[in-house]
Amino acid sequence: MEIKEVKENKKQYLSLLLLADEQEDMIDRYIERGSMYVLQDNGVKGECIVTDEGNGILEIKNIAIEPAYHGKGYGKALIDFIATRYKGRYSVLQVGTGDSPLTVPFYEKCGFTRSHSIKNFFTDHYDHPIYECDIQLTDMIYLQRNL
Repeated sequence: MEIKEVKENKKQYLSLLLLADEQEDMIDRYIERGSMYVLQDNGVKGECIVTDEGNGILEIKNIAIEPAYHGKGYGKALIDFIATRYKGRYSVLQVGTGDSPLTVPFYEKCGFTRSHSIKNFFTDHYDHPIYECDIQLTDMIYLQRNL
């Protein structure tokens, strides 16, 4: 397994990016200002984009693993890589996600705790309803982990 930074042609991974953020114009808001990493293990298995949000906060804006490889430890490996790479440069790693029974427990297993939420984020910022596990996502739930 190898994790590499991608500095050019980030949109070549659009199909992966869209797994975590279904609307391309939302991805366009952070893709160029973020640092992108791709996890390879006999082919690309996942990606992650992080951004500097100021005040010592590094935010995971997008993290996605190819669906056939869910549950194999690739998502945790990307988060651990980010935490190690940025330790000492940032004090907090945060992520915003929908209030889903799939994603929130994953982040909690990776050492994140709930921080705050933004009401109606998904209904206000996306041009279509977003569902996960047959639940419509409305609020953005932020989780944080100390670095």
